[in-house]
Amino acid sequence: MTSNPHADALGKATLRRITGRLMPLFCLMYLIAYIDRQNVSYAKLQMADALGMSEAVYGLGAALFFIGYFLFEAPANLILAKVGARVWFTRIMATWGLITIALGFTNSPAMFYILRFLLGAAEAGFFPGVLYVLTLWYPQSHRGRMIGAFMIASAVANAVGALIGGALLDLDGLWGLAGWQWVFIATGIPAVALAPYVLFRLPNGPQTAKWLEPDQKSWIAGVLKAEDDAARETGHASPWRAMLDRRVLLLAVMYVGFPLAAYGLSYWLPTVVKGFGVSNTVNGMLNVIPWILVGFALWLLPRHAARVGHSVWHIAGPALVGAACLVLSVVVPGAVAKFALLCIAAPAIFAAQPVFWSLPPTFLRGAGAAAGIAAINSIGNLGGFVAQTVVPAIKQATGSDILPMLFPAACLTVAAGLVFVVLPQLARAPVRDVRA
Repeated sequence: MTSNPHADALGKATLRRITGRLMPLFCLMYLIAYIDRQNVSYAKLQMADALGMSEAVYGLGAALFFIGYFLFEAPANLILAKVGARVWFTRIMATWGLITIALGFTNSPAMFYILRFLLGAAEAGFFPGVLYVLTLWYPQSHRGRMIGAFMIASAVANAVGALIGGALLDLDGLWGLAGWQWVFIATGIPAVALAPYVLFRLPNGPQTAKWLEPDQKSWIAGVLKAEDDAARETGHASPWRAMLDRRVLLLAVMYVGFPLAAYGLSYWLPTVVKGFGVSNTVNGMLNVIPWILVGFALWLLPRHAARVGHSVWHIAGPALVGAACLVLSVVVPGAVAKFALLCIAAPAIFAAQPVFWSLPPTFLRGAGAAAGIAAINSIGNLGGFVAQTVVPAIKQATGSDILPMLFPAACLTVAAGLVFVVLPQLARAPVRDVRA
């Protein structure tokens, strides 16, 4: 089959324009979201003592975010599919920003629990919502790279959050506010400020984008329709059936280990570095290093997978490396060696996720994709709940620095093993009741 030079040039120009207009905004939104999600790990360095909370009590409060997220994520994504990204993302940003600011005025463990749960409910639907929206703008061959580019914002957020988290803690006493209060207030304001911009600038899809030419809109519509027609037999008429698809559930179970390890690492990294005897500001500066490496990994691995073809090793390989480094980081002597291993573990844990997230759209379409992606992410993110409850509880119960890290390492190893079981299932014949 001969290529059409005009169509190829049109396609490249269209995707460049979409990427230039859409991805910076999505990345900025995710950067703010991720800072608001991980600020709790820095606030912990002062807040737990200030409110008289033990490691386990604080860990439960931090983890309640994921319960709210789990309960409301699938409904949130289904609403997104109906009302569009513009209005729904605006609502998400405004509410999560206001709740983050409110966390700065927490005066009891009960209030902390309630606000963390509400924060999860408010943010539910953002990450899977973006993954679903990308299926409306990009062909399958480009989604892994775009998801990788989008997730780079999480690495930047962790780096920026590390810098400002430590610095904000050192504002302790300014205007009568504690440092941990400044952590929440200063990181919540940007979400509220960006919400009006999202409302006025984000289109719901290619057909409503004023910055796309008519022939560009026709090109992307034609490419996506051809992909949808080619895989029509795999789509679900009901989004609720999509959520119960065996392949969706298998992917969700496999995914649990990745956020568990990621949140376990990001939650404990500031505490680990503090053990080196450094100040809060230096703690934040040191924590930038692993997240810079995460950014490079998220850029390189999806491109390598797209170039040579996805394989089980693009997901399982980094997971096994990350698990090994987590274990070694608490076994080897010396602060420098421990930190160096964590700097390898971080990119290994995150690098496989863009390749993973390119899998659901291969058999999900439309509202079914919105529901299925949300189901995978909501179930998988229960790993974050486990990380921020079980890991602190293990440390408190045992007093060991080794056992808490062995737990996420073991879960990540199980996830890597499941890759070899789950991926072959995706290639098998789908159920046939889906377009009745």
